[in-house]
Amino acid sequence: VQSCAELGSDFEVECRTIWKDNSVHWILMRGRLRQKIAGLNNSVVGVTLDITEAKHLDMRRAALLESERAARQDAERAGHLKDEFLATLSHELRTPLNAIVGWAQLLRMDGLDDQQKAEGLDVIDRNARAQAKIIEDLLDMSRIISGKIRLDMQRVAISEIIRSAIDTVTPAASVKNVEVQTHLEHSELALQGDPDRLQQVMWNLLSNAVKFTPANGKVTVQAKMVEGALQIRIRDNGVGIAPDFLNKIFDRFRQADASTTRRHGGLGLGLAIVKQLIELHGGTIEVFSDGLGNGSEFVVSLPVSHSVSDSCDEPIDDALAVEARSAMHDLPALSGVKVLVVDDEPDVRTLLKRMLEERGAAVHLASSVTEAIRLVPLCLPDLIISDIGMPDEDGYSFLRRLRSLPQSAGGATPAIALTAYARAEDRRLAMEAGFQHHLTKPVAPTELLSLMSSMLR
Repeated sequence: VQSCAELGSDFEVECRTIWKDNSVHWILMRGRLRQKIAGLNNSVVGVTLDITEAKHLDMRRAALLESERAARQDAERAGHLKDEFLATLSHELRTPLNAIVGWAQLLRMDGLDDQQKAEGLDVIDRNARAQAKIIEDLLDMSRIISGKIRLDMQRVAISEIIRSAIDTVTPAASVKNVEVQTHLEHSELALQGDPDRLQQVMWNLLSNAVKFTPANGKVTVQAKMVEGALQIRIRDNGVGIAPDFLNKIFDRFRQADASTTRRHGGLGLGLAIVKQLIELHGGTIEVFSDGLGNGSEFVVSLPVSHSVSDSCDEPIDDALAVEARSAMHDLPALSGVKVLVVDDEPDVRTLLKRMLEERGAAVHLASSVTEAIRLVPLCLPDLIISDIGMPDEDGYSFLRRLRSLPQSAGGATPAIALTAYARAEDRRLAMEAGFQHHLTKPVAPTELLSLMSSMLR
């Protein structure tokens, strides 16, 4: 104001005021300072305006613009992550597929000796399993996001879970000469949990520790009671985690290195799935690292139910799983058993026919629902194995039509759904359609044969 007075120019001032009723108002003052004239004091000529409403509108507009700017940045970031993830997914799927297709073509050629053929089969098997793992991770994350994942809660001896996971990663650790040390206290303790999902958690954490630990490194697994909970610590002396990535490590589709030159594969789903599964069990997981090159440590805390020292003699898996394990050593015979296989894929039909005939079964094949319905009364199978996704009519339709037949025409024949549809919802639909069991592709021969043997008995 003083400057305006000296220059003889107008002034404009905004200020925030508090009125007698404690309400806040914004005031705009405009005017001109008049110098002393004829002995009069300085005076101000101007107006004072209450601009509270206009100020609030400006603040709301600014907040809206900032919100839109943040939303646009989030959308751009999400689009970048999506593109990055799709590129990674394409790479992770195509890499094992290349090995499978390449070796399949080589095995058709003459000139390979028995050792080379065995090597090719090992490569195909290993890469097919890698693809199956990627697909399972995607499906698990889809189930978790949609809230459709279910836990088969039962009493589980934690020492068995940890040792089984260590056995699984031992071959990979041996190749790199990585030492895996264990310190298990209170090994008689049990958890109330899903044994398969807890096994998945431990396998993910241990396989990550081995993968990110250089040759001749060390991984330590420690389990002990801490404040009424079982604490499992998995420590490695590997590549470590950058400080700015620690708080993102459990995010979906996030990887510390997603570039085309990255050293380690994967989709960035494993740890996100681990965190969700642990929280579904009522537990927590934390990660610690002193930075790149200093290793990392994952700490899992799970609630403990009670001692199982008097109950560990009882099998913790159901009877079918026990049969499946025993079948690894002694595959069941199917001599004289008539089986109808329904699948629109010729390769699947050929594979199942070869597998079942080797165990003594008489196999009939159908490539469509129409053909299967025609064959059932003619061959009267003891068991049916059917795909779900088929042209024209699917497996659900087949089972509904089958169950409408008289028992004398095969309408009551037990059936297994063997399908690539692996959601919990797909399992429920299969049961509602009339299937007795639901297996997902790819299925191990031992699992299928053990299930068939169990149903036929």
